Amino acid sequence: MKYYIIAGEASGDLHGSNLMKAIYKKDSAAEIRFWGGDLMQNVGGTLVKHYKERSFMGFLEVIQNISKIFKDISYCKSDIASFNPDALIFIDNSGFNLRIAKWAKKQNLQTSYYISPQVWASRANRVHAIKRDIDHMYVILPFVEDFYKKYDYKVNFVGHPLIDAIENRTNVDEASFRKEHNLSENPIIALLPGSRKQEITKMLSIMLSVTNDFPKYEFVIAGAPSQDFEFYKPFLKNKNVKFISNRTYDLLNVSTAALVTSGTATLETALFKVPQVVCYKANAISYQIAKRIITLKFISLVNLIMDKEVVKELIQGDLNTSQLKKELNNILTSPKREEMLKDYELLQQKLGGKGASEKTAQLIYERLKK
Repeated sequence: MKYYIIAGEASGDLHGSNLMKAIYKKDSAAEIRFWGGDLMQNVGGTLVKHYKERSFMGFLEVIQNISKIFKDISYCKSDIASFNPDALIFIDNSGFNLRIAKWAKKQNLQTSYYISPQVWASRANRVHAIKRDIDHMYVILPFVEDFYKKYDYKVNFVGHPLIDAIENRTNVDEASFRKEHNLSENPIIALLPGSRKQEITKMLSIMLSVTNDFPKYEFVIAGAPSQDFEFYKPFLKNKNVKFISNRTYDLLNVSTAALVTSGTATLETALFKVPQVVCYKANAISYQIAKRIITLKFISLVNLIMDKEVVKELIQGDLNTSQLKKELNNILTSPKREEMLKDYELLQQKLGGKGASEKTAQLIYERLKK
């Protein structure tokens, strides 16, 4: 069978790579062509375009790059048509993927969506387009299945793929890891500023502004695989700040606490049982637009899944040195720290069992054979 997969950003690359591994297990003769990143490329298949070539953060940034985005959409359509896949699989990345899906449905291609667009967060009217253009939806968050039920759209809840990805990365020899990266014996506070240049620039300066207030800790920046070391160099001035690229899971495995940019990383940090403070600051115009269309009480996946404030969210104006220092202090000591760790256990139970990628691959493969 021929599969065409479209993923965007680092998290989509991760989930796409695991889905590809599962597809190859089910269908040893599978031909896979994809938009993604290094992780997907390492699995096999043919990479069409890397996500770092088309990663834009916020409404204003999208508008500024609209010409490039439409060129990519046009190229993607022609590439799909040439490949003529048996299954077209979308992973998150809704702004791009829903446009492709509308076209693909008219071409009578079988469409599957793995990891739903966040219609539950904003612009719920997109559900009607999803019902029209997506044959099969595979969701990874329990409350999303309930959301779609309100619109009479049957979806498959397959559990969260991070459970499998993280379970395979929890046996790190801490002494060897510290030696390899020249880390001291001080407890580690991980800094996860995101994967895109725009967000890293905004977040990292604020995160680093508290380092001098915690001299007994070592701060380690988790470098994104999509960015070169040279980009991070200007931030590495403090003596208790280190940098490790493309080893985020190993870093979290040995960390005492973390400062995390909102996104999938908040859930990853929770599954590694690392207390965290969630940080978010966008372009002022983008933030004001988002504020008017997003209807959620929280921005972090941890709080959304638990439907309460488990982790502190410092958003826009609240993300400043004094607030960040206060909240970091809170999670380094009990009782807040212990309370958060207990909530993390409940969170993992809510996410369902193992094997999300395998379940999704199995369902896609079975539907192709019918």
